[in-house]
Amino acid sequence: MAHLIGAERIRFEVPTKVVLDDLSLGLETGDRIGVVGRNGEGKSTLMRILAGVLEPDGGRVTRRGGITVGVLDQGDSLPDGTVLHAIVGDRPEHEWAGGRRVRDVLSGLLHGIDAETDVAALSGGQRRRTALAALLIGDADVLFLDEPTNHLDIEGVRWLAAHLNARWSSGQGALVTVSHDRWFLDAVCTRMWEVHDREVDAFEGGYAAYVLQRVERDRQARATEDRRQNLLRKELAWLRRGAPARTSKPKFRIEAANELIEDVPPPRDAVRLHSMAVARLGKDVVDLVDAAASYDGRPVVEHVEWRIAPGERTGILGRNGAGKSTLLGLVDGTIPPSSGRVKQGKTVRVRRLTQQLSELDEVAGDRVLDVIGRLRTTYAVGDAELAPGQLLERLGFPSSQLSTRVGELSGGWKRRLQLLLVLLDGPNLLILDEPTNDLDTDMLTAMEDVLDTWPGTLVVVSHDRYLIERVTDQQYAVVGGRLRHLPGGVDEYLRMGDVEAAVVEDAPAAGVSGAERRALEKQLSSLDRRMARLTDEVRADHDALAAHDQADYVGLESIAARIRQREAERDDLELEWLDTAERLESA
Repeated sequence: MAHLIGAERIRFEVPTKVVLDDLSLGLETGDRIGVVGRNGEGKSTLMRILAGVLEPDGGRVTRRGGITVGVLDQGDSLPDGTVLHAIVGDRPEHEWAGGRRVRDVLSGLLHGIDAETDVAALSGGQRRRTALAALLIGDADVLFLDEPTNHLDIEGVRWLAAHLNARWSSGQGALVTVSHDRWFLDAVCTRMWEVHDREVDAFEGGYAAYVLQRVERDRQARATEDRRQNLLRKELAWLRRGAPARTSKPKFRIEAANELIEDVPPPRDAVRLHSMAVARLGKDVVDLVDAAASYDGRPVVEHVEWRIAPGERTGILGRNGAGKSTLLGLVDGTIPPSSGRVKQGKTVRVRRLTQQLSELDEVAGDRVLDVIGRLRTTYAVGDAELAPGQLLERLGFPSSQLSTRVGELSGGWKRRLQLLLVLLDGPNLLILDEPTNDLDTDMLTAMEDVLDTWPGTLVVVSHDRYLIERVTDQQYAVVGGRLRHLPGGVDEYLRMGDVEAAVVEDAPAAGVSGAERRALEKQLSSLDRRMARLTDEVRADHDALAAHDQADYVGLESIAARIRQREAERDDLELEWLDTAERLESA
């Protein structure tokens, strides 16, 4: 690996606080780094300083001569003209049309956007996708991407992950991305940086590995933040029990995770929550019978057959503009059916968490604690009764925020308050429409924990694959105006013909014989045994090191050298294991 960018003792402050202080870190070729941390801790600031967009107040940033840097910032600035001109500039068509990368980016990001549309006519999401496309067609050595999955649907996120993974050959280029999309972080990143309290902690692996290491770090340090630690252990338990793709790790890693979570129960007690939901709702929630909805005489969804039962937790998937929000309007009664029938149960209380924050405008001048105190004095979470302030704390609000005026809160804090107000209103049918907007990964984890004990019926529309798989038990897709059940979940949705065709376009043909598959499986098994043996040997060496005469420096160094050699060998074997597993999975 070669050094690309280094930060030495950098400091950055704003009028009210020091954001980063005495921070040193580096970026090497081959790095794929995901940046996480609570909103306001300095994730975007750190990335902009490393990219050269922002100058630190102290310290210095060095860059290897000749490297090129590409930046996707939170705000996009596009030139006047058409979408195509904003992406390829003045290059003649015969130059850019022959480039495979350009074709791949245009097909992957411009779905539903006419390339000849004027930039001024684009929506915010379309501008964001256009800016990302303009960046990705280039040949930057280092990419800095701030929330690149915003405004991308599930197909778009998967395309972006595949593009970034194939963009550079092994050990080349570098990527730093700030993202709240945990599936994306797991799919792309090989290291994680957690920004907190003016410093940065580094972790090896993607998001799942970060959760494991962070929990273990807290255990070893005997951390006093019991609630925060329990949330992470609970999330780790779900990661281990979740989709099969997450278990595609060497067995010795899985065994370490199993030891850590062997006493952790499943995230939700499904039977108990269902019985509580039935008690609150009765047998009928919402029935859609051959229901349809139109806009300006054009059918949006039609022939929808869906009986929502008490206690169901359902995720709704679909491309942007497929009709998901229209479907939610049928469910909550805000959109009357143009044909068919929609029947709500008599005891149903529907609340919908929308994508807009304007509903907080009328309380913008009020303090947070006053706003929530008007609704309810207690809130049931599992077997516990929490005061509104306690529920706020569970959702990550520090006590210092309780006296803040609502209008002075950041977007992320407003989103938390918006969710709390919805829950305090006491619905038994909760609809979440893109609930992850403006939320950091810690807040998403806290929200999921609250939903785990919420005894009602839940419908979630989101492009966040991690959230959908985490909080819902079944999934549907809106495709071609119809509602389609997905027994195979998100993976089945992504395998559907039109999506799969878009993803594999221009991909080389792949396939292995039965004998080759068996050989790969045999190789994986052999690698597992060798890594397990090396792990046992390293453990024994550490015991020997602890028991050795501490005055025998020569002997201690000999044992330490043996440990380093075996750990390096194990790391090489793990890389070989991952490469073999990838070949087997794509076979």
